[in-house]
Amino acid sequence: MPNPYASTGSVATVTSSIAGGADTLTPGGAGGVPPLSTATVVRRLAAYVRPHAALLILSFAAAAVSVVLQLLVPIQIGRAIDLIIGPGRIDFAALLALAVQLAAVVAAAAATQWLQGYGINRLSYRTVRDMRVQTSEKIGRMPLSFIDGHPHGDLISRVVNDVDQVGDGLLQGLTNLFTGVVTIVGTLVFMLSVSVPMAVVVVLVTPLSIVAAGLIAKLSNKSFAAQQRIQGELGGHVEEYVGQQRLVVAFGFAPRAEERFDRLNSELYTAGERAQFLSSLSNPGTRFINNIIYAVVGVIGCACVITGWPAPLTVGGVQTFLSYANQYTKPFNEVTSVITQIQTAFASARRVFALVDAAEEEPDAPDAVELARPRGDVTLAHVDFSYVPARPLLRDICVHAAPGARIALVGPTGCGKTTLINLLLRFYDVDAGQILLDGHDIRTLTRRSLRAAFGMVLQDTWLFEGTVAENIAYGRPDASRDEVIAAAERAHADSFIRALPHGYDTVIGEDGGAFSQGQRQLLSIARIMLTDPAILILDEATSSIDTRTELQVQEAFDRLMAGRTSFVVAHRLSTIRNADCILMMRDGQIVERGTHDELLARGGAYAELYNAQFAE
Repeated sequence: MPNPYASTGSVATVTSSIAGGADTLTPGGAGGVPPLSTATVVRRLAAYVRPHAALLILSFAAAAVSVVLQLLVPIQIGRAIDLIIGPGRIDFAALLALAVQLAAVVAAAAATQWLQGYGINRLSYRTVRDMRVQTSEKIGRMPLSFIDGHPHGDLISRVVNDVDQVGDGLLQGLTNLFTGVVTIVGTLVFMLSVSVPMAVVVVLVTPLSIVAAGLIAKLSNKSFAAQQRIQGELGGHVEEYVGQQRLVVAFGFAPRAEERFDRLNSELYTAGERAQFLSSLSNPGTRFINNIIYAVVGVIGCACVITGWPAPLTVGGVQTFLSYANQYTKPFNEVTSVITQIQTAFASARRVFALVDAAEEEPDAPDAVELARPRGDVTLAHVDFSYVPARPLLRDICVHAAPGARIALVGPTGCGKTTLINLLLRFYDVDAGQILLDGHDIRTLTRRSLRAAFGMVLQDTWLFEGTVAENIAYGRPDASRDEVIAAAERAHADSFIRALPHGYDTVIGEDGGAFSQGQRQLLSIARIMLTDPAILILDEATSSIDTRTELQVQEAFDRLMAGRTSFVVAHRLSTIRNADCILMMRDGQIVERGTHDELLARGGAYAELYNAQFAE
């Protein structure tokens, strides 16, 4: 679930510049980590399969039985051919017995094949489920800087598309591996039992198809990796394009967005076409070699029947051997026929493991304090912070907010107001100095208890798909319906909620559905009123509602802020006149502090900003 307070634009740009514009998650990319070897990928995939070893054993056993039963079929057919050679030499009784045996063998082989497929499917889907859970949980443990610094669409592509590709490749690969290994071993044993010289001929010629498939796979591997990388970039572009469609249309950016889409789509087409073309050479190449093997076996088999050299054979024996030769080479064909899925799966697995291996948010200290009843005493002592070491942002920030104090943060865009909020919630850690909550350095507190002490109402509202009541109770899922309604009434949202078709049980679409921006903001205000936190953060919380409603909500905020520490980020200075302390920020520093009247009387930067808004 995306962090609703993730800062936009500047943080992502800064973090991206740290990586030199390269996707640090892309294995082998510029600035990225070295690609994992095939052996490493197999070993790590095996770790996901290991908990479901029972299904693996079941599938392998079923594959072995199925292959052995299928290998009995050529013997039965060969015996039947020997029973019908020559006029008047047909043994109908023996043929009937063989037909019954053949039907039983075929039925048993079909049953074991179904059992093998059942086991492999369950194994594959359980493995994919575990992998997706791990990657999803991994994103939840990532620092905000990581989320800001990577395209969200690409991260979603790794969790959804790439994991699916791993599952498809795992399903195809394991299925062909099981049947292939048993078929090769079993067929070889049966061929040796029929004719050793001819079995040796097949074994000596077969490696040609393996070498051909290996060379082609090596050539196409880079193309598959490029295909998955570009697919992730395309997913990120589409996610941005769809999510910000209003802005795209309003600014007439659609043609340029379509140009970028066409470029990425063309790159994906080129990489995919190259990968598919190279991988498609494997199957016809190996089939050509296998057909040569089949022809050689046929010629030598005829020589054996006619001359008895290098070993005597019957016509039925030749037919049996031809069937075995075909079955022996079949696994190689099957592997090459799914090499596209397998290589795509390996490329996707590398992308997934790059995400899994990315550095997580620094864990809480072993002796971290669980803040049970926060009072709301906040101190920032000589705090310095920068997103990029060479470009300092916040410098020597000193603030003390006593319990119940109202602190307002004002200043031009980019001066560090939102960054200061990010530091309070420990989305980022300070570079120097410290932030204290009730006398505790926030780095010594558990993040969960620290963030539970804060409640936020943001300028950019975030609602999820669910009922109105569920959205209001997001911070307190156990709240009663009466408590939810009371919070909505205090936020002046109850009237428009009751006018909805199903009231509080109305289902909200993704990101607020058809609600206006003001209505979405009222619901966010009701959400924070229900949580009743010790410290409030209001970031332009009334920017999208009308003046009359703003006055009503401001009254509700006044009641809510009574006795609670509050940090108010505001551009409309009329909303912060009653603040206990106004911090005027510029270029990452606090240039003025005081009450509204004090700062106006001083005639400095705050007065200049205030007069600019109320010049008339």
